[in-house]
Amino acid sequence: MQQPVRLHRRWLLTGLLAATAVLAGCAGVRTVSSEVSSYGEWPEGRTPGSYAFERLPSQQAQAADAERLEAAAAVALAKVGFKPVDNGKEPDVLVQVGARDSRFVVQPWDDPLWWRGGFGYWRHGPWGSPRWALSMRYDFPRVETQVGLLLRDRASGKPLYETRAASESNVRADSVTLGAMFEAAMMDFPRLGMNPRRVVVELPPAP
Repeated sequence: MQQPVRLHRRWLLTGLLAATAVLAGCAGVRTVSSEVSSYGEWPEGRTPGSYAFERLPSQQAQAADAERLEAAAAVALAKVGFKPVDNGKEPDVLVQVGARDSRFVVQPWDDPLWWRGGFGYWRHGPWGSPRWALSMRYDFPRVETQVGLLLRDRASGKPLYETRAASESNVRADSVTLGAMFEAAMMDFPRLGMNPRRVVVELPPAP
């Protein structure tokens, strides 16, 4: 009578170990998922060349923030073949970068297929009958972060390529996350692709 119990425990232990291994593997891979939209007419056959960042007056007044964004964008630009212009030379393109974030609260009842929280009249599931109930209310703070790049031909001033990436999280984006979002924004350069499209970038392992 005891062997089935031992066998059940053995299978339970095996399942727990397997689940732990899967979770550990997933925990080791961090990604940033962004919605990307790109626009422009990058000349056919034109290769990425040298660039210089161009700051708006508002960005010049906040130099530290501008440098942080430019450092994050520089890595993404390098991955598609651009390089910083040498001192004393004119760049091929001028690059403007920007970012913003906004905090908002997501509530379970924002979804029309979800129940309504609070005390009141709500429908039991999307096809149930209405009834009165007292329910718990939960608010989920979220932060939406957006980054963008605009590449202009230095000689003519013509905009050549504009791309943006947006992502949501429960915390404000740090420099690593911003870098991943800029990388996502430039992932398909110089192609445009479907707007918007989902792009997932794997983050480097945490130190």
